[in-house]
Amino acid sequence: MPQTEQAGLTPRQVQNFIDDGFVKIENAFSIQLAKQCRDELWADIGLSPDERETWTRPVVRVGFKASPAFIEAASAPRLHKAYDQLVGEGRWLAPTGLGTFPIRFPSAESPGDDGWHVDMSFGTANPDFMEWRANVKSTGRALLMLFLFSDVGADDAPTRIRKGSHATIARELLPYGDAGTTLRQLAAEDWASTKDCEIELATGAAGSVYLCHPFLVHAAQPHRGKRPRFMAQPPLQPKSEFDPALPPSSVQIAIRRACELTV
Repeated sequence: MPQTEQAGLTPRQVQNFIDDGFVKIENAFSIQLAKQCRDELWADIGLSPDERETWTRPVVRVGFKASPAFIEAASAPRLHKAYDQLVGEGRWLAPTGLGTFPIRFPSAESPGDDGWHVDMSFGTANPDFMEWRANVKSTGRALLMLFLFSDVGADDAPTRIRKGSHATIARELLPYGDAGTTLRQLAAEDWASTKDCEIELATGAAGSVYLCHPFLVHAAQPHRGKRPRFMAQPPLQPKSEFDPALPPSSVQIAIRRACELTV
């Protein structure tokens, strides 16, 4: 039986998030809304879906979008319910828009940004992004989110996900305490500790959203399909620092289990 709009995640989906580090929500927002958002992005980059000869770069980036269409997509009722289930009711900030957008075009040229990584969550004022930081509490980031605004198949540059890698990264962050460590330090051995993880592709129809654990190792890839891929990759931000007096969220349960701490 299909879920209703407000049904949120099933217990199995929540458990999959804890175990695998991500959950896919299909039909999170409508295909009509997805098209409206795509149309805005086409206008922003000054290109046309009907003029393939103008698609000369493998990736074009758009920053933050706060127009009504993008706020509506980020605030879909099913997503709000899922945010509550994974992060904790009242513990996240409602998105005021979405971004950034790496718009990927069919190309034989390397995009130059397809290395494995974890998105860092604080210290981002440093001009050297390799010095951006994360800690075991995931200060500053409640979720990584992937919003699909176009249909994404296996050849359409879907984000590559190392399934279960969030647990390995949690264990690697634990010794650094609240101060955390840098992207440079975490990437020092080219993410070798997660190289044996099964790879999942973030494919799906327009309107799908992947909600990912902040520590999930992921990567872009070249576009070998025919139509451009439109996606946003925003964070969900926490409302405040972790409060040990509150029951642990699904994000925190995943971290504690990985680190063999008391849940």
